[in-house]
Amino acid sequence: MSENHHHKETFVTKYIFSQDHKMIAKQYLVTGMFMGVVGVFMSLLFRLQLAYPEQKFTIIEAFLGKGGEGGQMTPDMYLGLVTIHGTIMVFFVLTAGLSGTFSNLLIPLQIGARDMASGFLNMISYWLFFLSSIIMFASIFVHTGMAAAGWTVYPPLSALPQAMSGSGLGMTLWLVSMAIFIASSLMGSLNYIVTVLNLRTKGMKMTRLPLTIWAFFITAIIGVISFPVLLSAALLLIFDRSFGTSFYLSDIFIQGEVLHYQGGSPILFEHLFWFLGHPEVYIILLPALGITSEVISTNARKPIFGYRAMIGSIIAIAFLSTIVWGHHMFVTGMNPFLGSVFTFTTLLIAIPSAVKAFNYITTLWKGNLQLNPAMLFSIGMVSTFITGGLTGLILGDSALDINVHDTMFVVAHFHLVMGISALFGMFAGVYHWFPKMYGKMMNKHMGYLHFWLTAISAYGVFFPMHFLGLAGLPRRYYSNTAFPIFDDLLHINKVMTVFALIGGAAQLIFLANFFISIKRGQKAPANPWKGNTLEWTTPVEHIHGNWPGEIPEVHRWAYDYSKTDENGDLWEGKDFTPQIIPIRNGEEEF
Repeated sequence: MSENHHHKETFVTKYIFSQDHKMIAKQYLVTGMFMGVVGVFMSLLFRLQLAYPEQKFTIIEAFLGKGGEGGQMTPDMYLGLVTIHGTIMVFFVLTAGLSGTFSNLLIPLQIGARDMASGFLNMISYWLFFLSSIIMFASIFVHTGMAAAGWTVYPPLSALPQAMSGSGLGMTLWLVSMAIFIASSLMGSLNYIVTVLNLRTKGMKMTRLPLTIWAFFITAIIGVISFPVLLSAALLLIFDRSFGTSFYLSDIFIQGEVLHYQGGSPILFEHLFWFLGHPEVYIILLPALGITSEVISTNARKPIFGYRAMIGSIIAIAFLSTIVWGHHMFVTGMNPFLGSVFTFTTLLIAIPSAVKAFNYITTLWKGNLQLNPAMLFSIGMVSTFITGGLTGLILGDSALDINVHDTMFVVAHFHLVMGISALFGMFAGVYHWFPKMYGKMMNKHMGYLHFWLTAISAYGVFFPMHFLGLAGLPRRYYSNTAFPIFDDLLHINKVMTVFALIGGAAQLIFLANFFISIKRGQKAPANPWKGNTLEWTTPVEHIHGNWPGEIPEVHRWAYDYSKTDENGDLWEGKDFTPQIIPIRNGEEEF
């Protein structure tokens, strides 16, 4: 079979319209990194506005043109930046950077497959993602203004083109981009599911799969269940905007004019949006948790603690994430009994999340820790997952949530538990599998600098933000100078903005390290981290088909680190036993 994969490739078939999962993973990663630069830069601009609302900045006028005339941001421009920043980071950076990159790279390599079930479908899913990225990026430059209804695009702001400048063409492009993005995600997810179920090599039982693959597999299932609901929400919104329907609109007045809409409800949109919106948190987070499991076990030189409990917690999180969407809607006038149901299911999700956190800590306990950049980002991810998750207990309780809903407290919570945790998981994955992707090693010292600056900045921005929220500071306000009660909070915003600028600059270190290492990095050995999983058995030079000759057979689970014999000595003097080594006499697999 492998001979068929060595056909002659041109530049176009190898680097552009490639059907090789490894190249498609790189395409996703580089596209996601570009969108990440755009998203982070937007956040730095609006952080300047929040910290210095009265001050004029040349950079704001230079980049925002009409929206920053005279060096001061307009309210519409601020809302537009917040909207596109949120959309880009949630969908185009974290979903693509984690699922798109690492599902593509690792699923065939770690289950022992030549490629994805359908290389062609895989290629189409990337190009649809690329097209949706281009449309979203182009929407920033629309002369009437980019979409500005928040990343959740609630109607009626998003449903009435005349509502504000950002409700016009910018909003239409947002909807078109997201519809294409969802098609891309569904194609990718179906491909991942079929590949994991059907293309595992001999001996690769489901209970021998690395936890990364379990995480990607369950993530793909959540995507297939929940993404179509967002597509239907977007399509109905397009109908309301362009064809005069009234799914989300009723009794609307604009500047004294009574519009003809009746019978619809904006709350319907919220139900449809959050039915994807909450699982989306775990579509982002689960791959990061899977990557963290792999990196922590490998670099602690210990078997992962509670392998089956980790699988159970992934499945439990996936199930519960689809029945908690209503906790985003406690202030919509929801029936208190229904609110109590959503409170119960929301607090329940803390149990599998805690299982994962405790299992990571137990794996680290008394391990022979190799503190390379990937390991530091994984430990950082466990830290932000716990600190961000604890505030979820407040927001998940309907009585407590009402007090802090739509304040900066919510922003602090989801940035820590979802944004920063997922970002740390992504960085851990890049540092860990960079040798497999590019055959080179990244610079370790630049990696350390990147980690410490990023981790300190992340807490420097989002930890104080909790206190702003508890003090009642609302989110999405471009300036709070009209409210004297908030005057004393301005200096906290200034401190947070300094940390944000340091954190933004730290990502330039990562980008420099990434691109310089591709060209000039030290050549990577075949198994630089002494890992057990199958990807380290493939040649460093990429071939389409992954293994020359036969695909290796699997005999054991992925976490046989520091295994000892009956005398307490390491097996054959090694602290790792790859999955392809047969089980020896008297040896237990787990």
